[in-house]
Amino acid sequence: MVTTERAPAPRVLLGVTGGIAAYKSPELVRRLVERGCEVQVVMTRGAREFVGPLTFQAVSGRRVRDDLYDQAAEAAMGHIELARWADVVVIAPATAHFMATLAAGLAPDLLSTLCLATTAPLVLAPAMNQAMWANAAVQMNRATLEGRGVRLLGPATGDQACGETGPGRMLEPGEIAAALLDVSGRLATRPFAGLKVVMTAGPTREPIDPVRYVTNRSSGKMGFAVAAAAREAGAEVVLVTGPVTLPTPAAVRRIDIETAEEMYRTVHDEIAGADIFIGCAAVSDYRPRVVAEQKIKRNAAEIELNLVRSPDTLASVAALPRAPFTVGFAAETNDVDTHARDKLERKRIDMIAANRVGKDCGFDRETNALTVYWPGGGEQALGEGSKPLLARRLVDLIAERYRAARTAKPSSRVG
Repeated sequence: MVTTERAPAPRVLLGVTGGIAAYKSPELVRRLVERGCEVQVVMTRGAREFVGPLTFQAVSGRRVRDDLYDQAAEAAMGHIELARWADVVVIAPATAHFMATLAAGLAPDLLSTLCLATTAPLVLAPAMNQAMWANAAVQMNRATLEGRGVRLLGPATGDQACGETGPGRMLEPGEIAAALLDVSGRLATRPFAGLKVVMTAGPTREPIDPVRYVTNRSSGKMGFAVAAAAREAGAEVVLVTGPVTLPTPAAVRRIDIETAEEMYRTVHDEIAGADIFIGCAAVSDYRPRVVAEQKIKRNAAEIELNLVRSPDTLASVAALPRAPFTVGFAAETNDVDTHARDKLERKRIDMIAANRVGKDCGFDRETNALTVYWPGGGEQALGEGSKPLLARRLVDLIAERYRAARTAKPSSRVG
C-alpha cells in the first residue's frame, strides 16, 4: 500500500498588542486553526487589558506566552525557542507603538524580542486611529519596516471604535487568514514577487474652461485597493491616478495626473519593463475640442460643447510590441457580460474585470462585485465583498492567468 506523507501544519506565531482591535484576534486564531494551522499566541502587557489569555488558550489549544523570562521555556530562552518554532510571525493588531518599537530595533518584551530573533517572515496588520495612521512618524516607521521586508496587511478604511472614519481599521480575520494561506491551507507565496505592475485608478478631468470640467463618479477606491493588493503580493507598483482624496497605499509609487492625455503620456513613460498593466481608471472617453481660456459667462440661453475622443491608454498598452500582461476594467449599467466581452476582444487585452454601476451599486461604495473574463471564453465570478477583499481575489487570479500566459505558446494577440 502506497502512503503519502502529509505536509506539516503551518506554524503561525500570532502576536497580539494593546489595541481595541485585539477583540478580533481570537477569531483570527479560530480562522487559522480551522485551516489547519498550529497557532501560538504571544501577548504584550497592553493586550491583556483588552482580551484575557484564557480566551486565546481555548481557541488555540496552547498556553499563551507573554513573559520574556519564562522559567518553563526551553533553557529559559523563550524568545529563541519561539523564534525557531514559527513558520511566520503575524502581529494583529499591530499598534503604532509596536511598529515604532520594531522600527527602532528595541526589545522590551517577549514579542518584540522574538521579532528580532526570528528568521521567519514577519507580517503586520496595523490597527489605529486614522489620524495616527496618517501621522508622519507612523508613516516613516511603516516605510522603514517595509524596506526591511516586513509585509503589511492593511489597514482597511471604514468606521473606527473612536467614532471617526478613515484608514486604520485592522483587516477582518477572514481577510488576514486568506492573505496568509492558499486554498490548500499552506502558507501563501507572494505571487507578484519580482514583478513590476503599472496601473491606473480614479477619474480624469477634461477642462471646459479654467473652472469647469467633464468627469465621472469614480472614487478611485477599487483601483487603490488593487494597488495595495498588488504591493502586498510582492510587486513593485506604480500607480497613475486621477484626482481622488485617498491616501497612497503603503510602498506604492504614486503619480498624480488630471486629464486622459496626461494619463496616456505618464503610463507610456512608466511602462518600460512592466510585467503587468492594470487599467482600473475611469478615463473620460471624450474631451472638449476647445478649452476656453477664460470662464464662460452665463449669457446665452444655450451653449454647444463639441467633444472629441480621448486617447485610449488601455488599447495602446496592449498593442505595444512587447506588451505587458494587460488587464482592463469595465463599469457597465446594463448587459455587463456582453459589453465586457466586447471590450476584451476589441482592445485585444488579456483579462477584463467587469461590474455593474448605478445609483445602488459600484461608485462611491465600500463594496463591489466583480466578474472576470479572458480570451477563449474564460470567466470567473469573484463574488461580492469589500473592495480590498475583491482586490486580493483579483490579484490572485491575475497571477494565475499571468503564469499561464507566460508558459503557453506565443499568442496571436497584437503585441
